[in-house]
This record gives sequence, structure tokens and C-alpha cells, in this order.
Amino acid sequence: MTTWTTNSTLDKIAAKLRAAKKIIVLTHVKPDGDAIGSTTALVRALNKPREWSKGPRAEAWYFGPTPPWLAAVVGDTPHKLLGDAGPPDIDGVDAIAVLDTGSWTQLEAVHQWLGPKRDMTVLIDHHVQGDAEVAAERVIETTAAAACQPAAELCRLILNLPDRTKLPPDVAEPLYLGLATDTGWFRHSNVSRAVMVCAGDLLEAGANHVRLYQALEQGESASRLRLLSRALATLELHDHDRLAVMSLTKKDYQETGAQPGESGGFVDFGQSIATVEVTCLLTEATASDYGPGSDPKGPLTKISLRSKASGHEIDVNRIAKSLGGGGHVRAAGARTTQSITNTKAAIIKLVQDQTRA
Repeated sequence: MTTWTTNSTLDKIAAKLRAAKKIIVLTHVKPDGDAIGSTTALVRALNKPREWSKGPRAEAWYFGPTPPWLAAVVGDTPHKLLGDAGPPDIDGVDAIAVLDTGSWTQLEAVHQWLGPKRDMTVLIDHHVQGDAEVAAERVIETTAAAACQPAAELCRLILNLPDRTKLPPDVAEPLYLGLATDTGWFRHSNVSRAVMVCAGDLLEAGANHVRLYQALEQGESASRLRLLSRALATLELHDHDRLAVMSLTKKDYQETGAQPGESGGFVDFGQSIATVEVTCLLTEATASDYGPGSDPKGPLTKISLRSKASGHEIDVNRIAKSLGGGGHVRAAGARTTQSITNTKAAIIKLVQDQTRA
């Protein structure tokens, strides 16, 4: 069985992508800032060389709900939003890059298309678990705060630049986005000196921090705030107030007029409570929310988990893994074919198992 570990180098992956003529860039379902930032930057870097001025050789594919700010970040970068028809028929693809995931459950919409193409697939990720069979060549930096960290170096190598400060501004900016969002705008425990140095290099290269912050954090819709009020109204504390759980139903989305992608970041609000060590957001969903190829039976609940770097040092990746998902020690997720009520009961027990250990 192939092990989920690094088996290549960024130099080798850069050389493979530079030599390719048609490249598809993929990421996980319901893409977030790191997913969109890393893929947008890579597509732009791959399309920079003068010899490809006749037309783009790389494009990104996204599936599942996308955030409302997608267009503001991606702009005219070649990309497709996959619908119910799934991946398009496309000829001549000789390389595929997967970023910010290595899990088949997060690539379900393209699994059938991607599976036979393993030998032409490269992968850049920072999660502690995944399916190594996704890609023949992998660089997995689990100490990186975001996939955009190794992706920044990959873009530098592709463009043959002396350092990250020389990256084109339109490549540097989405990379900065991934760093900022995966660290909670540099507030989370995954912030390190390497993260700040990388962010500084990207700012020097021309990333516009103010524009990004305004687009993501100061461009909220009224429907998102109404949805947030629904989530906060469901707040429950468990395990001696160490676990905060919130939930959202399909009815909440319908009545507030919110879209599936508008609940991003809600799970973090419970961390503002002093006693809370783990936060959880449970969202009622349907198979269509996860793009083509998703066909679970019965109810579907999406799970988002976060933990503080204090107290019992609870590993939410372990909890998510027990429920068929994964991620990081401090941030993880999963989805189950259980109701919100049953999923909540399971999470309460899993958290208690760690706090009582």
C-alpha cells in the first residue's frame, strides 16, 4: 500500500509542469482561501511564459459551493466551475496538479476522471493524512500553515526567479490570500516565523493586503450575517463548557437567502468563549452541495472542527478521522450520512474521550 508521504521534490514537480502542454489544476470540494489562492497562483504562473501567449495551457477546476468572493480573486484566470455534468471532455491533458488536498472524499466529483491519470498527477498538500494513490508525485509539508507556502516556492521555480519577492504581483496576491485565511489573518496557532517571512516576501512582491481583506472580510452580504445569527442561536456548550457546538439546517439557508458557501469561518466564533477548547459547526447538506459524483444515501451532515492550542490539546484531526474525514490537529472536517442530532452525540463522546484521557 502506498504511504501518504513526500516522494518527490518541488524542483522535480516544477520541471514536470514546465514541460507539460495542457495542465488541469484541482483542489478540494467547497474551495476555501488556501485552495483558491494556491490554484489561482499556480495557473497564473504556468501561463506566464512567453511561448504560451497563443493561449493558456493551464486552467483550474472548482466544484461544490464556492465563496461569494471567488470572482474578485480569480478574475479572468482560466477556470471552470463543474456542474452536475462533471468534468468536461478535454483532449491533450498531459499533467494534473492537485493542491491543498490528497483525499478522495474531497475529490469525489472528479474521482472517476482523475483515478486513471495518477501517473501524470502531482500533488502539493499540507494535511497530515490523505490517499497517496491520488498522485504519483507528492510533496506534503505538514508543518506548513497553508498549501500556499510550498505553492509559493513552486511558482518561483516554475518562473525561474531568484526569490519569492520577485514573483509577479498577480501570482503573489492569491498566495498571500491562502496564508492569511488559513491562519485566521495571522491569529491562529499555526503562525510561525516561516509563515510571516513568506507573507512579507509576498507583500514585497506586490500582494495587496488591503484589497484582499476588504474583499473577504469587509464585503459581507446581509444574508451571511442573518445566517450567522441562526448559527449563534443554536450554540450549545458540552463537556464542562469545553466544547461549543452550533448547527445550520437547509431551512436556515432558505429562510435567510444564504448560499452554501457563506458559512465559512462560523466555526471560529465559539473560540471566543474562555472555557471552550473545541468548536464544532454542523451543517445539514445534500449530495448536490458537494458537486457531481457525490451520492451518499440518507441524511448528510458536514462537520467543521477547530481546537485551541491550550488546555487538553485536543486533536480534532483524530475526531474527524473517526468520522471519515481528516485535516490538522487544530482544524479538521468530515461529512457523515447521519442526522445533525446523531452526529452531535458522536462528537460529544469523541471529545470527552480525549478530555478524560
